[in-house]
Amino acid sequence: MRYTYLGPGSGPGSNSFKITLWLARGENGGAQFAPFYIVAIYDNDNGLKIQGTQGSTGNNWQITQDNPPGIAPVPIILPTCIQSPPTLNYTYATYSMIVDLPSNQNGYTITFQTCCRISGIMNVGNNIGSTYNCVIPGKNQLGTTTDSSPQFGPSVNVICKNAPFTLNFSAADPDPGDSLVYSLCNAYGGGAAANAGFDDPAAPPYMPVPYTSPYTSSNPFGTGASINSQTGIITGMAPGLGKYVVCVCIAVYRNGLLIATHRKDLIVDVSDCELTIANPMPSFVTCDGSTVQFSHTSTGANSVFWDFGDVTTLADTSNINNPSYPYTDTGVYTIKLVINRGTSCADSVTRTVGVYPGFYPGFITTGSCFQNPYRFTDTTNTRYGLVNSWRWNFGDPATIADTSRIKNPQWIYAGPGPKSVSLIVTNSKGCIDTAAVVINVLDKPPLSVAFADTLICITDAVMLKGIGTGIFSWSPPVNIINANTATPTVSPPTSQWYYVDLDDNGCVNRDSVHVRVVNVVTLAAMGDTTICQGDAIQLHVISDGLSFTWTPAANLDDPTRKNPIAVTSTTTPYNVIARIGSCTATDQVIVSTIPYPLANAGNSPTICYNTSAQLNASIVGSSFSWSPVTYLNNPNILDPISTPPRTTRYILSVFDTLGCPKPGKDTVIVTVNPKLKAYAGRDTTVVVNQPLQFNGSGGVNYFWSPSTGLTRTDIYNPIGVYGSEIDSVKYKLVVTDAIGCSDSAYVTVRVFKTSPSVFVPTAFTPNNNGLNDVVRPICVGIQKLNYFSIYNRWGQLVFTTTIDKQGWDGTINGRNQDSAVFVWMVSAVDYTGRTIFEKGTVTLIR
Repeated sequence: MRYTYLGPGSGPGSNSFKITLWLARGENGGAQFAPFYIVAIYDNDNGLKIQGTQGSTGNNWQITQDNPPGIAPVPIILPTCIQSPPTLNYTYATYSMIVDLPSNQNGYTITFQTCCRISGIMNVGNNIGSTYNCVIPGKNQLGTTTDSSPQFGPSVNVICKNAPFTLNFSAADPDPGDSLVYSLCNAYGGGAAANAGFDDPAAPPYMPVPYTSPYTSSNPFGTGASINSQTGIITGMAPGLGKYVVCVCIAVYRNGLLIATHRKDLIVDVSDCELTIANPMPSFVTCDGSTVQFSHTSTGANSVFWDFGDVTTLADTSNINNPSYPYTDTGVYTIKLVINRGTSCADSVTRTVGVYPGFYPGFITTGSCFQNPYRFTDTTNTRYGLVNSWRWNFGDPATIADTSRIKNPQWIYAGPGPKSVSLIVTNSKGCIDTAAVVINVLDKPPLSVAFADTLICITDAVMLKGIGTGIFSWSPPVNIINANTATPTVSPPTSQWYYVDLDDNGCVNRDSVHVRVVNVVTLAAMGDTTICQGDAIQLHVISDGLSFTWTPAANLDDPTRKNPIAVTSTTTPYNVIARIGSCTATDQVIVSTIPYPLANAGNSPTICYNTSAQLNASIVGSSFSWSPVTYLNNPNILDPISTPPRTTRYILSVFDTLGCPKPGKDTVIVTVNPKLKAYAGRDTTVVVNQPLQFNGSGGVNYFWSPSTGLTRTDIYNPIGVYGSEIDSVKYKLVVTDAIGCSDSAYVTVRVFKTSPSVFVPTAFTPNNNGLNDVVRPICVGIQKLNYFSIYNRWGQLVFTTTIDKQGWDGTINGRNQDSAVFVWMVSAVDYTGRTIFEKGTVTLIR
């Protein structure tokens, strides 16, 4: 929306302006252009609406379609070379009006609002309307000068998905001294607009449309686009196919001061087309083979032509997209990619590739422990050229000086641990690669023994075992064979410690083994015990034996364990043998079994909310208990009464004195059906012969009483119709659930012997005494309230609603209004579908 200054107005101290609304319509829908639209003008000094005069509608203004030009096609700008150009049938229409406005301090806001944009927009939410406006500056901004707004051009650039684009939002300013600064900004939503030609535009400020992530007002195409603040040209990489809301603001400066801001809000169509751009892979050097794979990501390439730059042959070309070429010699080659060769949309790019196959970096490491040097030897192979540089990093965290540039360095680490060693190596042909290895630097050679402690019988021998790399030596020389090997055999007459030393290139480590010697096996089994029938019990012994055998083995989890688990239903003697080599010992455990006490908690009942159930349990035992005891009238009897507020699980535990130490248990669940909440609807009013649809809820079965006027009494949604002999009926609704639980509710229907109407009181007293504090509509025979609106004597809207019986409390923005007469207007649809419009006055009495 824009304005043009025409000169002084017809009244003293006023200015005349031409207001122009420019609307565009896309090819795939949207509202048709109307002959005229409704705009509102607001005084920025006080926020009040300016009363419409010329072509006005109520308090608003009528802006009429210009003819000529009427409806015209939007100029479409195509890129130079484009594949599958889209057909964009944009049209536009302009609307204008002449208005005289008195000079004021802060100017005026002219606004047009519409309910809806087209569906399927990618960067804003659905069902979002639009607000188009212009702000005419006042004396505070212009002083004694005048102003006409910049005028955006009507053309639209074609944008192809995922391709570079240009979008022109430039504008011409008729005031030669002004400077324009462009920016991407928020598009405005439609506010409360209810249709395409909304006839009551709201006052500023206006809310922005809700952008969907990752899009924002400053990034309407994502992060791939930006605007030139001096020219209004948007450039960048287009997003995917779809429609996008783009809004550009122009800040107008005069003599260095901001005087006005103007905006253009447009839905831009990103099309399914492609631009012609050649884009092969970057230049590179290949060092791992003579056959080179080429690729490209060009757009708009109907054909490709590769020249691989091999001057030794004429067969170094290809017409396929991603070819490979086997070079017969090493060297640096200049390749060329041409797309759409021989056409007006051809494009070409050159790259270089160096071919020097056979470059393999690597190294080996030797060392023993961190006190000694670790040596690093380069093993890099290169077929062409010479290896000419090395960059070592030894990965020593104790210093940053752990690097070297020589071929075969050495390094002494400050401490043990894993070290990440890397070598970056190059050759004279430009090849470069990295070899990386994690080495484990030791504090001493790794040494361990197969066991640290062992037990033998006095007549037996045992083989010791050391694990490691180097020279082994065992001590002391007491009954030992092969003392300088990893696996000596010992047979000491008494308990003895043996020590092993390992020497690996000067790094030494030591470990030990304790060989204990006995002439008997100690064995003491647990005492005889009693368990509940079918329970598990862990058998255990106190013994220095090294192996065990339990019998019978049938119901043991592992008869060779020292402490196995037994599960038995009969009294059973368990025998155990403990061994240390050739020494043995035996013992026995008797496990006796007693049956569990019998518990029967009875059947699980289902009850209504806030009712009771009697439990009926039986036992075979000497005592019992209930858990929990909550909501039981007497937890000390087998048939208590339960009154739980919710579904509750009760556990019956039974005990006896026969020897089973555990209780027998059973569970009963008292299921409590949810509390029913019957609802018969709100009290209502109807007129004679008006059908009234009831909608009861809260149960499975329904019964209405009395039956007066009802089509049925046994359904949730009967229809009531009333004759002139009935003044009112109060109905009772009883609902029940599947098991017969019930609840009830009431609703009163008042019958008016009048035509459908909306009644409004003539006065109200908002003094918070609970009587007549609000003025509200009372709908009779009405199926829909379109609006109920109240205006003060200046025509300002002070209250509006679409809800029956919702009223005004005599305040505006929280401030009490003085006694006065207010005008009300109401629009509604009666039950026959007829529209009713009424108006009147109401007196506010303080």
